[in-house]
Amino acid sequence: MAAIAELSCPGVEIRIGYLDGDEATLSECLATEPEPAEQDEFPSVVVPLLLSPSLRLDPVIRRVTGDTAIPIVLAAHLGPHPLVAEALHSRLADAGLVRHSRASGLSISADGRGIVVLADVGDEATSAAAVAAVLLASRLSVPVVPASLGDPASIVTAVDRLTESGAQRPALAPCLIGPETSISVLDDLSAALGAPCAPALGAHQAIGQLVAIRYGAALASLSLAG
Repeated sequence: MAAIAELSCPGVEIRIGYLDGDEATLSECLATEPEPAEQDEFPSVVVPLLLSPSLRLDPVIRRVTGDTAIPIVLAAHLGPHPLVAEALHSRLADAGLVRHSRASGLSISADGRGIVVLADVGDEATSAAAVAAVLLASRLSVPVVPASLGDPASIVTAVDRLTESGAQRPALAPCLIGPETSISVLDDLSAALGAPCAPALGAHQAIGQLVAIRYGAALASLSLAG
């Protein structure tokens, strides 16, 4: 994703910092100060690789960025954004669960397929997934409903809603980049529901583009504030 974002941000030094593990940590990534001239012109921006607020990871990011000796701008989460729906569509198509092309006309659930967009834990993540679900439904012309991994009852309700709408073949679309949750959770859920699951979004082109967009928006907000 750094390589994808770099295409939209020529001349910008892009570093990768991890929250977990002992190598290439976010703290280490921010420890090396930029040249003074570069710092004056372009402040360091941290773009979280999260589609929505995370109860587990956001406090860690705020703590690390707040402990640095250099000014840090924390960019917004990547979603909600139409590019998230584009990435969800692509991953579903890669898994053979939907067509690659966008729908034209009203062919609602012609093959009986419906989609559950799975959000990370938390109300804000669910809200962001709901936006993605609306946009995905528009792209595919099939029933799409959101649900939360933090609320198992919402997943059951989502499948029931799809059944009521006439979709007898639910599929799961994780509205996750990947590391937010254990992939085994998705595998277990897929097996329990008998519903195939698309891969997490991962290093999708659209997500890399969103990184560049959030970087630019963070700098723009500084210009407006100044």
